[in-house]
Amino acid sequence: MKNLYLTFCCLFIGFFTYGQTVTGIVTDASDDSPLIGVTVLEQGTTNGSITDIDGTYSITVSSPEAILTFSFIGYATQEFQVGENAEINVVLGEDATQLDEIVVVGYGVQKKSVVTGAISKVSVEDLEDQQITRLEQALQGRTSGVRVTQNSGQPGASSVVRVRGTTSISYSNEPLYVVDGVIINGGIDFLNQNDIESIEVLKDGSAAIYGVRGANGVILVTTKSGKNKGMTVNYNMYYGLQRPWKKQAVLNATEYGILKNEAFAAAGQPILFEDPTSLGEGTDWQEAVFSYDAPISNHDFSISGSNDVSSYYASFSIFDQEGIVTPSRSRFKRYTARLNGDHKVSDRLTIGTNVAYTKINAVGTAENTEFGSALGRALNIDPLTPIYETDPDVLSNSVFTNFPVVSDENGIFGISELVTSEIVNPLAATAVQFGEGWSDKIVANAYGEFEIIPGLKARSSISGDFAFWGGDSYSPVFYLNATNRNDINGYSRNQNRGLAWIWQTTLNYQKQLDDHYFSVLLGTSAEKNSGEGIGGGVAGLPITDYEDASLSFSIPRDDQSFAGFEYDNRTVSMFARVNYNYKERYIISGILRRDGSSKFGPEKRYGFFPSVSLGWVLSNEDFFNLAAVDFLKIRGSYGRLGNDGIPPFAFIPLVGTGTNYTFGNADKLTVGAVPLALANEFLGWETTTQTNIGIEARVFRDFTLTFDIFSKRTTDLLQPFEQPGFVGFGAPIANIGEMDNKGLEFELGYSTQIGELGLNIGGNFSYLRNEIIFINADTEFLPGQTFGPQGLEITRSEVGQPIGYLFGYKSDGLFQNQGEIDAYVNSEGDLLQPDASPGDIKFLDIDGDGDIDVDDRTFIGDPTPSFTYGFNIGMDYKNFDFSLFAQGVFGNEIYKTVQRFDLQLANLPGEALERWTGEGTSNSYPRLNVNDPNRNFSRSSDFFVESGAFMRIKSMQIGYNVPANILDKLSMSSLRLYLGVNNLLTVTSYSGFDPEIGAGGGVDRGIYPQARTVLFGLNVNFK
Repeated sequence: MKNLYLTFCCLFIGFFTYGQTVTGIVTDASDDSPLIGVTVLEQGTTNGSITDIDGTYSITVSSPEAILTFSFIGYATQEFQVGENAEINVVLGEDATQLDEIVVVGYGVQKKSVVTGAISKVSVEDLEDQQITRLEQALQGRTSGVRVTQNSGQPGASSVVRVRGTTSISYSNEPLYVVDGVIINGGIDFLNQNDIESIEVLKDGSAAIYGVRGANGVILVTTKSGKNKGMTVNYNMYYGLQRPWKKQAVLNATEYGILKNEAFAAAGQPILFEDPTSLGEGTDWQEAVFSYDAPISNHDFSISGSNDVSSYYASFSIFDQEGIVTPSRSRFKRYTARLNGDHKVSDRLTIGTNVAYTKINAVGTAENTEFGSALGRALNIDPLTPIYETDPDVLSNSVFTNFPVVSDENGIFGISELVTSEIVNPLAATAVQFGEGWSDKIVANAYGEFEIIPGLKARSSISGDFAFWGGDSYSPVFYLNATNRNDINGYSRNQNRGLAWIWQTTLNYQKQLDDHYFSVLLGTSAEKNSGEGIGGGVAGLPITDYEDASLSFSIPRDDQSFAGFEYDNRTVSMFARVNYNYKERYIISGILRRDGSSKFGPEKRYGFFPSVSLGWVLSNEDFFNLAAVDFLKIRGSYGRLGNDGIPPFAFIPLVGTGTNYTFGNADKLTVGAVPLALANEFLGWETTTQTNIGIEARVFRDFTLTFDIFSKRTTDLLQPFEQPGFVGFGAPIANIGEMDNKGLEFELGYSTQIGELGLNIGGNFSYLRNEIIFINADTEFLPGQTFGPQGLEITRSEVGQPIGYLFGYKSDGLFQNQGEIDAYVNSEGDLLQPDASPGDIKFLDIDGDGDIDVDDRTFIGDPTPSFTYGFNIGMDYKNFDFSLFAQGVFGNEIYKTVQRFDLQLANLPGEALERWTGEGTSNSYPRLNVNDPNRNFSRSSDFFVESGAFMRIKSMQIGYNVPANILDKLSMSSLRLYLGVNNLLTVTSYSGFDPEIGAGGGVDRGIYPQARTVLFGLNVNFK
């Protein structure tokens, strides 16, 4: 019945005359029509009723005072007085507030008015005007309690998705994705946006129906099916050009010369440049690596239809995107194909299938790393080095004559004589990178559903998620600088496969007894997830081009390397759900699920995940008489959910090979094996317990409101712990630790029609607080990320603090004169910073021990936003429409580490122009000194921390619907043309490329920025 459950505009026409029986016609009706009854009320008594409507019906009407009541599934009941009319038109969809939405809840659907769990929904209407490349982007800013942070702007890049916070310290925090009942393993990038019908997010105890892996939330995706009688053909396309929306301020050649001279002079060393003003502007390396016309395009074709017994939906799409950073090494191309169908074999038996195939080819450039990304090099290489070297004197240097320097059709790439290490000419480094990644994914589901008796249905499905992926890379002989060179070429290739099977069987019984409604669901699930991979590499190939590279060359054994992997884990589950409501007024739902996972020890293999939720619809009470409130529901839930996101076989003692040793003969290595970890038969489920209280309301007919407050506690955290080296070389996994997430969520919507102007406004707002409660008895913190060759610790997870907080020294401005330094003493009168000079950072003695040391490092920022929000505006007037969507975060900080201060001659950020040069000149950016005696730039501190708050207009679009009289001539049923801009505006104080830091965990090492895109598109529909 879901096809018409999700239909929001159906037309029902009845014909009535007095004193006789007439025939009424339900247009576009079928066995699953949402119209389930027409009742006739005459002179205060029920004169008759018709149920089980199937296209036509007959009603006897004897009085103009007769009242006809139309009842619908998923829609508000509507009443009409016959009066003097012989014809009554009943239209659903004129007023959105009359609709009662249907939502997917896992193994079934429910009317939203009787749902007791915290569920957010994104429908096809929310997505049809958006250009998104991955499913996660459809959730960003549109659902409260779901934080989506794009990892980068690189084509095809994934996003970090957190449903009500981070629940695991060391292992998976990703939500469980279920597409048409298929549990998805691995990436969700195989989905085509235009195939999506709706997305539901189970955020609270309602996710217990998927107890295994439900702790991180469950995202249910329903793809499209055939709805309309006959056949419908759709074609959607768009084409756009991308460009960076921001560059970072760095020193030009003249500024570089002046500041480097100053830094060397402050250290008592000779200056480098006699006349810095003669150096000019120099090379703009950001301009060199950025593309300002990178194309992006999408073409989507679909065909769908239905009749009385069958429906079908088929689609094919091609998406192609080139990156804005070194585009020759940054691109993503995806092909998708889908076929959905179902068929009524008989009145009691229905069968169906969903099959999707996706092929991806992608090339990615290194990003967000201090060790060799194009953007990191562009920000740090000196501006004096040219992109291409043309000076004959330089080209005659032994470096260019004796080494395999890199060139292309434009000339020989320049080599810096000042900056070394990983900081090389970014275009030269890109020119010696060759390779491509690929993947093929098939997601398929076949089911059969049989109605045993009225109301009781049995359903069985078998699903598969088959993934095949791999890639290759080729490294030629090259010389970039003394530490970045390759004296022998090499080629590597790998290919892998993952196979996941799941068999699910359910019994579902629904019954309405007068004012009592109940449904019972019983089910079992069995899943097997296995995979394997192999890869190899060879060196010293007799080739010079990537196109000729192959593993088939006969190469000496010492120049070969091969490796592989295998995994296998299985899950078996039993579950039950009971729903009951009385007059849709008092509602209760209970879930029981028992999961067993092969990842855990025999003593803790099975987990029990219950959930209960209650609801009270006050607006259905007889005493409720608030005219302004059309609907009001209070609900609450409690549930326990599980997480098994660890590697397989972690509970058994493992042995690892590759640890070799010499016995007797020092010239011969003997291949050896060592124990990795102790056995842990009590290794079990990581468990999250969640309590939720919520309110849903509709007021003044046009406003909808949802509010939730929740508390989540994760116990038995799965994490590795250190063991003595004589026990084993590995880190065994155990259930140790606790963590809390508390928060609130708010959603508000407004929809109305004012004459010919339609208006739709929506917004959401969420607050979250994360805190680690316990790690283990011996440790109060876990080390986090480090930076640079020196391994500077910059994040940490600690009891009483949020996970992965920014870690370092706190400061109190700059010393402005020697007197301030002399006055900064401990209780014994000793200088706290004896190596400081005026213009250096003043670090705080946090522990009060009278010394500035490592024990003074503390909390300096939280990378997790406290608040996230999103809002959208949609308008339509006659044939024109307009939409705007924005989202943002605040209450978080970013640790910016894009500059390599450990390299004396690396370029500096533009902020260095505002450095301290004398008393009162600056209280934020310290003086420059290449020796850095006060360690202003070589210790982790809040000097590197900035606010990560931002508000971004993700999309703005204006469209035009071609009038019907023109469409008739073109044999089209609809044609919409539109012009849009993505990432139109970002409001932020952050000085980096992009404040949206996903993969870095709040640490920016040179993030690949999201592009600003101007695009044109069209949507065509043929019937």
